[in-house]
Amino acid sequence: MSTGVPLASGKSEIFEIVLQFMPDWVQIPVLVLVILLVVGSWVFKIKRKIDRRRAARQAQAAPIAQPGSQHGQGRGADYLGPYAPQQQAQPQPAQPSGADFLGAYAPQQPQGNTPA
Repeated sequence: MSTGVPLASGKSEIFEIVLQFMPDWVQIPVLVLVILLVVGSWVFKIKRKIDRRRAARQAQAAPIAQPGSQHGQGRGADYLGPYAPQQQAQPQPAQPSGADFLGAYAPQQPQGNTPA
């Protein structure tokens, strides 16, 4: 029972047509090279997969400790390390600040007697 649909893909048909035009002494090395390429790609994929698993296993086994980090300190974007602001031993007296504080730019209060 034939359906008339070719079982081979277009790529394999093109490959067969190209091989038919080559002499026999060239066909065999070309076939061997193609097979080696396919097997080599499989080996390369398996090797990469094994390397990824090994790297993931090593990362889980030995977490990377940051120098000077202690338990409870942030890590990643929250960890500032030596760039963190230094803690001050004694709090400074509160100085007025904000939009209402003019500091040195405040108008001078007249000193002494002022006519009313």
